[in-house]
Amino acid sequence: MLFSRLGFCAVLLPVSAMAQDSLSILEQSPDHLRRYTECMNLARGEPLKALPAAERWHQQGGGLAARHCVATAMFGAGRYTQAAAQFEAIARDMGRERPGLRAELWAQAGQAFMEAGLPEKAAEAQSRALELKSDDADLWVDRGLSFAALKAWPRAISDFDRALGLRRDDVEVLVLRAAAWRNAGNPSRALEDAGRALKVAPDHSEALLERGFAYLARGDRASANADFSSVLRLVPPGSSAARGAEAVSYTHLRAH
Repeated sequence: MLFSRLGFCAVLLPVSAMAQDSLSILEQSPDHLRRYTECMNLARGEPLKALPAAERWHQQGGGLAARHCVATAMFGAGRYTQAAAQFEAIARDMGRERPGLRAELWAQAGQAFMEAGLPEKAAEAQSRALELKSDDADLWVDRGLSFAALKAWPRAISDFDRALGLRRDDVEVLVLRAAAWRNAGNPSRALEDAGRALKVAPDHSEALLERGFAYLARGDRASANADFSSVLRLVPPGSSAARGAEAVSYTHLRAH
């Protein structure tokens, strides 16, 4: 769950795998569980093939499990807005049952909305998830990513704060908050978070890259170039981190 350091765009995890019996257990049938397991495996591996099969199962009375398989196949096939609507509908139709499962469905809707380029709707869905499961650090990170995509930096920082309250010294979240602080115009706080991340993981390329950007924002080009050089030694050529370090270093070499 990291930003692109140049565009601050979310790179989301795929729709998470539920426990295999989480939805099918509502029907209590071993055959139903087997079919759900098979359908979900196909939806994750071959979504275009799974989608018509899941829709047929739904028409045959597959219930919530079939609908979840349809939504997962839609997500895998790139039909993100439709998938999000399906995840939301399943969560609503469950009423007040299984709040943890409903939270995951809302979170999956949020992921789909983000993939569809609709961060505002993603944040709304993630807020619903957090109402049900506020002790899940990943949910706070997901909503923080949505707020970051909206350039709502104070709200993103606040959500990353909550995530770090649950997972202190999580390197990836520290890097995300550093990037948010930098984009909010506070490179000093960005340096603090990047430095804290590097104390935990000294060779973390994303933390080094973010610290380099924070140094640049403060006008310390020598320290920035040292971090960018470290990134280039650590990551494969052509990777996103390498491209970021090379692009910024090249721009500043030409400018000075």
